[in-house]
Amino acid sequence: MKFIQLILITSLFFVSACQEKKEVVSNTNRPIDSVFKDYYTFKKRINPLEATKAGFNEYNDQLANYISAPYKKDLIDSYTAFLNELKNYDSTMVTPSQWMSMRVMMWDCNIKREGLTNAIATIASPMFDMPTFELFPLMQIQSLHLYFSQLANGTSLQPFQTVKDYDNWLKRVDAYLPFLDTCMARMNQGIARGVVLPKVLIKKMIPQLNEFTQLPVQKHLFFSPILIMPSDFPESEKKRLTDAYAEMISMKLIPKYKELQNYLNNTYLPAGRLTSGIGAVPQGIETFNYLIRYHTTTTLTAPEIHQLGKSEVARIRGEMEKVKQEIGFKGTINDFFDHVRTSKEQMPFNKPEQVIANFNTIREKINDRLADVFDIKPKAGFEVQRTESFREASASAEYLPGSKDGSRAGVFYVPIPSVKDYNKFADEALFLHEAIPGHHYQLSLQQENAELPEFLHPESMSVFVEGWALYAESLGKELGLYDDPYQYFGMLSMEMHRAIRLVLETGIHTMGWTREQAIQYSLDNEAESEDKIIVEVERYMATPGAALCYKVGQLKIRELRTRAEKALGDKFSVKEFHNQVLNSGSLPLVLLEEKIDRWIAREKIRS
Repeated sequence: MKFIQLILITSLFFVSACQEKKEVVSNTNRPIDSVFKDYYTFKKRINPLEATKAGFNEYNDQLANYISAPYKKDLIDSYTAFLNELKNYDSTMVTPSQWMSMRVMMWDCNIKREGLTNAIATIASPMFDMPTFELFPLMQIQSLHLYFSQLANGTSLQPFQTVKDYDNWLKRVDAYLPFLDTCMARMNQGIARGVVLPKVLIKKMIPQLNEFTQLPVQKHLFFSPILIMPSDFPESEKKRLTDAYAEMISMKLIPKYKELQNYLNNTYLPAGRLTSGIGAVPQGIETFNYLIRYHTTTTLTAPEIHQLGKSEVARIRGEMEKVKQEIGFKGTINDFFDHVRTSKEQMPFNKPEQVIANFNTIREKINDRLADVFDIKPKAGFEVQRTESFREASASAEYLPGSKDGSRAGVFYVPIPSVKDYNKFADEALFLHEAIPGHHYQLSLQQENAELPEFLHPESMSVFVEGWALYAESLGKELGLYDDPYQYFGMLSMEMHRAIRLVLETGIHTMGWTREQAIQYSLDNEAESEDKIIVEVERYMATPGAALCYKVGQLKIRELRTRAEKALGDKFSVKEFHNQVLNSGSLPLVLLEEKIDRWIAREKIRS
């Protein structure tokens, strides 16, 4: 998902706030559900883009400057107030389900407040100085300026159905432009402190802006909503909105994007660094250690994660050898990687529509087997779509959840920059990860779960969300897939890809690994094309720690399933195990482990 995963250097700091007075949190022991409700109101207020994503339209005209000092102070004060109130409760005062939700809320507040206030995570000691990662406000991937542009096309999560919707977007754009000004100011601060992006990443950002600086108004992405304007709008409103959007693009947006592009070219790029990892900048190692805790919800150290990754790489490589032998390929495993990368049989498509159709065929294939592994399924639907052209070259496949009310389906985005080079060998595993029973399945069930407080409905806890999606890839044989050994090899390749991330993330950010060293390690251990590997390595360089969550989460869920299978024997139900994992929302791993251990103990008593 990466989206996901959300969508800046960490999901922690991808937030936007409206400029209203923050909620006042009481000291009294009010019902805990009231606290949960206020917390969700707070989360929507500080992140109106996520509120829009969840279908709360009252936030659709809002977007604040999330890297501003007042915004940061607002967050610190609010997290502190909520934590102080939660101290008034214990497990005897609430239901077990409420206690679990309360502990998730406490973890969320604590880890985010730590990132905002702890001097370890900042360049210098003053409390309201900028954390290291806030001096990287824009990147070539998973960055607000890219995500915001996704909303502009008129068919994404930003609604364009009423006149008010169209006016909301104009207001949101007006709030977005000052954010870009602050980004340039933050990057200037970074230059002064030696906290800048690698040159190779800056070079990728500059041409991404061409689509926003070089196209005429009528062909501009931000003009797209005008081209699909509902026919029942009054003619006077059609003319007003058409003129307003044209003026917004020509007088505001294009000049600001040109200013940003010139800044990147003439000021930021010359200051860019030649090193690859955040460990090369002041307080970088300390920042990375914090990001490990944030993204994995564990106390694992960088050396421990590095070794875990190497161990998993060796294990999966052994499984790959078995598939190579089954296929009858003569040569080394690295020769087989080259064979899979270049096999014309695995690149059969001539049109992007054929790639999309292949994923829909996989969807149909698993429908009859889902009931063998799950006894609950989401109501929400989803679509498979091609990734937008302006970000396709640097994008990975990802899932964007639908709206909470079901009015907007989820979207599984597939980048197809060159259809004739599109390799399908891992498509079954990719579908399981992004769609069913991965992100679409888990996030939709979470969003539809009326027993959870609303603050647990949106995507959260990447280690759980991505860990589940990677675990979902391993369910292919149980769901009737992987009868083609190349597709099973694709699953192993995707798991290898996530194991490699443990090695590369820690190598790049704490051990001085170069971009080229990381690319070569990937080429030596997986069958992805070099172009895709380069995109991935540069993603790790831009978003330190974010890619660790996949394998750490998957290994914990698999460990818990194995523990339950051994403890319960014939009494083990894979359906009930999946229910237990999925029915409490996204959990820190320590809380998930406690929950599964309690379930195992209950099942033992019943048997």
